Amino acid sequence: MNLRAGELVEVRSRDEILATLDEQGRLEALPEMLQFCGQRFRVFKRADKTCDTIEQTGTRRMYHTVHLDGLRCDGQAHGGCQMRCLLFWKEAWLKRAAPGPAVRPFEVAAPQGAEGCTEEALHRAVHVSGADPGSKGERYACQATELLRATWILKWWDVRQYIRDVRSKNVRLGDIVRGIAIAIFNTIQRRRGGRRYPHIRGTLTKTPVAVLGLRPGDEVRVKPKEEILETLDVRRRNRGLYFDPEMVRYCGRTFKVLARPERIIDERTGRMLTLPTECIVLDGATCVGDLSIHPNRLFCPRSIHSFWREIWLERVGGRRESEGPTP
Repeated sequence: MNLRAGELVEVRSRDEILATLDEQGRLEALPEMLQFCGQRFRVFKRADKTCDTIEQTGTRRMYHTVHLDGLRCDGQAHGGCQMRCLLFWKEAWLKRAAPGPAVRPFEVAAPQGAEGCTEEALHRAVHVSGADPGSKGERYACQATELLRATWILKWWDVRQYIRDVRSKNVRLGDIVRGIAIAIFNTIQRRRGGRRYPHIRGTLTKTPVAVLGLRPGDEVRVKPKEEILETLDVRRRNRGLYFDPEMVRYCGRTFKVLARPERIIDERTGRMLTLPTECIVLDGATCVGDLSIHPNRLFCPRSIHSFWREIWLERVGGRRESEGPTP
C-alpha cells in the first residue's frame, strides 16, 4: 500500500486480520488491537524502522508496517502493563478510506490444512509457554518483546532510510540534516572526550526526592534544564531513572499528566516489573529520535513515552512540593 503519514485508513474487520495470522496466533497482532476494527484513523508515521530497546543494537529495519495516530496498547491482555507502547500495524490489516484512492476488496488465502488464527489462540499466544498464567514467574509476549524477530539490523549510514523518512512524510528534510549533524558531532565528541549536545551532567552521589502526589489530568510544567541537572548523579540519573537528552526539548513546557505507571513488562525477559519509585508520563512528551548521543537510532518513529521524576516537574497554579534527600 505504501501508506504515508497523514493518510486516512480503516482498520479491517476482526476476521480479516485473524485470517492473515497462522493458527498459533503469531504475535504480529495483539488482542488489544481488535477493539479498533472497523474504525478510521490517520497514519501517524511509517514504521520502516524502529529502535532496539532489548539488546540496544541500534536501528532495526521493518517492512510494510505503520503506526496509527494515538493508538497505543492498553495492556489489558498483558497483565495490565502500563507502558502504553505505540502499536505496530501491518498494511495488510488496513485499507485506505475516502477520500483516498479505491482499494480492491481484501482477499485472504488461508494456508492449506489450516483455518487461520482464532481470537482464543491470539490470547493464548500472549502467555509464554512454561509459565502459569497469574503466577509470579509468568512471562508475556508482545510486539515489544518479539521486536528482534520481526526486524533486521539497519546501519545508520544507509542513506536510503533517510530518503524513506522524507518520502513517507515521517520527517522533514531540514530535520534530517540537523539530526545527522548533531549525531556526527556527538560521535566525534564522544571519541575525543568532549561535551556532547545537549550537554547533560550531574554531580551528586545521593539524589534528592520530591513528592507532588501527581495524578492523571494534573497540569505541570517541566523545570528548566539547569534545575534538573542539580538533581542528577554522575550517571545522569535520579534514583536510577535516566534523564535522556531527548527530554531536554520539553524543559519549560506545560503538559497534562497522562499516567502514573506502576507495572510494565520487561522487554528483555517478558516478566512483569513493579516500579519501585514514582514515574510520571506526560501527555505528548515522547522520544523524537533526533537528539541521540550516537547516530544508530536516528528518527525512530516509535514515540516512546519519557518517564519523569516528580522533582523534575512543578505544578501549574498548585501547591508546592515537599523535597528532601533520598530516604
